[in-house]
Amino acid sequence: MTDASDMIKLYSNRILALAADIPHSDRLDAPDASEMKRSPLCGSTVTVDVQVKNGVVSDFGQDVKACALGQAAASVLGAAVVGQSLETIRKGRDELAGMLKSDGPAPSAPFEELKVLEPAKAYKNRHASVLLAFDATVAAIESLSQAA
Repeated sequence: MTDASDMIKLYSNRILALAADIPHSDRLDAPDASEMKRSPLCGSTVTVDVQVKNGVVSDFGQDVKACALGQAAASVLGAAVVGQSLETIRKGRDELAGMLKSDGPAPSAPFEELKVLEPAKAYKNRHASVLLAFDATVAAIESLSQAA
């Protein structure tokens, strides 16, 4: 994928709409844990804050400074993350990575809308940015169990 039509497919209207409307885009005042992840290749960064109660995310905030693909992934995560367990979020991240890197199926519910990012498979230099929000969220929640 290198011509203009391929780039248009990559940056579809749905991806751009998701990128423009990222849920939970304010940092939390009193998070249980925070984590920042950076893609060394492109410089994208995502910082997430989580509150966890009874094993599920009860509140979430994120500061996303990434390309439209990373923003779209953060948007899908932000729309579905509250009420989810670490296991569900980790599964979503692993399914997203599998879709991008191993030609696996699109992620399952509650992150099925990540299917819109399938065209990013051909752009390996964007994979880390697409995964940032999930990587940061998983790391933040895991840090809570390590601190206990």
